[in-house]
Amino acid sequence: MRDIYANIDAVSALAPAVQAAAAQGEAIDLNGKGGVAFLVNTGAIAGSGDYALTLQESDTGTSGWTAVAGTQIDSNAPATLAADSTYRLGYRGWKRYVRVSLTKAGGTSIIAGAAAVFVPLTRPAA
Repeated sequence: MRDIYANIDAVSALAPAVQAAAAQGEAIDLNGKGGVAFLVNTGAIAGSGDYALTLQESDTGTSGWTAVAGTQIDSNAPATLAADSTYRLGYRGWKRYVRVSLTKAGGTSIIAGAAAVFVPLTRPAA
């Protein structure tokens, strides 16, 4: 029987919180990783909050952050996030660092948080 638990690793990418403005998550280092996907959870939305998700990438993890091209992201997130939902974003780019970017187009706030899920370069021993 195969289990997913032994074949992935996960870290916090955006601490769950009430987000009242645009927010960028933690720099996720992809060195030694076979791939990464982000799982984003939303909670309540206040004041007709209009928030969206994207990814940013960087060579250093401290500066030079740029938006990841749409062709380098797999996502099931709509243009405007819904309350009490879960979304997936997969990164296909080649930069060493990547992070979740929550953008705000209007409204008051949204509860949101994210985790980065990694695929190792090699499978662990059984």
